[in-house]
Amino acid sequence: MDIQNLFNVKDKVVLVTGGAKGIGRMISEGFVQNGAKVYIASRDAKSCEQACKELNALGKGSAHYITADFYKEGDVKNLAEELKKKEKKLHILVNNSGSNWGEPYDTYPDSAWDRVITLNLKRVFTITQQVTPLLEAAATPEDPARIINIGSIDGLRVPALSTFAYSASKAGLHHLSRVLAVHLGPRNITSNVLACGPFESKMMAATLKKFGDKIKSESPLGRIGSPTDVAGACLFLGSKAGGFVNGATITLDGGTVINAKL
Repeated sequence: MDIQNLFNVKDKVVLVTGGAKGIGRMISEGFVQNGAKVYIASRDAKSCEQACKELNALGKGSAHYITADFYKEGDVKNLAEELKKKEKKLHILVNNSGSNWGEPYDTYPDSAWDRVITLNLKRVFTITQQVTPLLEAAATPEDPARIINIGSIDGLRVPALSTFAYSASKAGLHHLSRVLAVHLGPRNITSNVLACGPFESKMMAATLKKFGDKIKSESPLGRIGSPTDVAGACLFLGSKAGGFVNGATITLDGGTVINAKL
């Protein structure tokens, strides 16, 4: 039960959607640095190529990419087919790709719901469904295949910002993850959520620039998340250490969501 074996992900095959930037990049780096073979999937081929170049320079594991626009169902199916050509097994799926839309209540458009719900919730199901045969091929009772869904504390609380579709989509994702845990558990596939607080990312850049000090002050730890925080959580869930965790929502926010304001 030594640490090296307990948290070992060496040679595991990992798919990280949106793995070239932000939280996805932090997760990809954590797996590559610990010997995993990571596939990044995103519609931004240039960013994927650059990310893989930088990740491969770290050594130990390796990084590869498959271009896919997750708003298009056909691209999801093509992603799964490409992955099946390259790999016989998928040990870990990280559903990280997401989008947000902030606008006041009175003008919040219907199109925002279509865009955000499709990427943050609907496509999580589609992607997972399409790669399930590869997850099953990797899964054993002793070492299940893993689905790690990147949720948000805004799916647990009511945020101050006007991000109606985002909050609803993340709450839906949290419950979808539990549903998948029940349906896929008998296939030796676990499904869990990381409900993330604020991390440095393109999606959070404007919010952190404007409200960064206030956001930090609301955390009992007085800071936002770091790359090692989210990478460490994923390494736990993806290794033997997390093999019996299924249907959980792990809050990764430094205690922000439980910090009373009065």
